Order: sequence, then structure tokens, then C-alpha cells
Amino acid sequence: MSAYKIVNLMELDNSVGDRAPGLEGRFARQHLETRDLGVSHWRYQPNFRAPASHRHGSQEEAYVVVSGSGRARVDDEIVELQPWDVLRVAPEVVRGFEAGPDGLEMIAVGGPRPEEGDGQLATDPWPDEG
Repeated sequence: MSAYKIVNLMELDNSVGDRAPGLEGRFARQHLETRDLGVSHWRYQPNFRAPASHRHGSQEEAYVVVSGSGRARVDDEIVELQPWDVLRVAPEVVRGFEAGPDGLEMIAVGGPRPEEGDGQLATDPWPDEG
């Protein structure tokens, strides 16, 4: 592993593809050749709610809002997000995101994770759906 690596997030492929129209996600962990750090870019079209929420077994994450606004589902609570907010989420907490009228753009940063990954989809509805 080299002493440093530069990767432009916007030059990485959109890993979401056609699975969720209205959502883009780019993952830099492999490209950065990092052992303990994950960095990803997320862009939500205006008023788009991600079709699934998730939690982790061991990976803590922080989300930095770089533009737009929106809401995050954090277990059974909904929190508002605006530019330069940083939301830290413990591994076991369910999280999901919804863009506001101007869309939502975030950088997600995660710590070490098992080689096989540890993300788990959460099927329970958002608190405002039940």
C-alpha cells in the first residue's frame, strides 16, 4: 500500500445503476486502497426517498451533507438535514435518507468493516409510514 492515494469521487462509476432511479452512489474504499476507511458519495434527486434503509454489524458511519437538504430516518426518529450537517450513526442503528426539494448530496465515511461486509437491509417502514 502506498503512503497516499488521490481519487476523484465523481470519476468513479455509479454503483447503484438502474436499481434505484433517482439515486447515485460511488464507493472509493477499493480505489483508495485503504485498510480501515470507507468513503462514498451519494446524490439523491429532489424529494427522492431511498427504497431501503440499512444497519451494520460493526461499521460506524458519518454522513456529511454537502448540498441540498433532506431527512434521515434514524431507527424510529426522523431528523432534518441541511448543508454541512454531520450525522454519526452507530452500527446497529437503522438509517435511511430522503431528499428535500433541492435534492440531497452527501459524503459518507465509514470505519473498518469485515472483508465480507456487514450491511443489513432493514425492511421495517419509516416512522411516518406506520
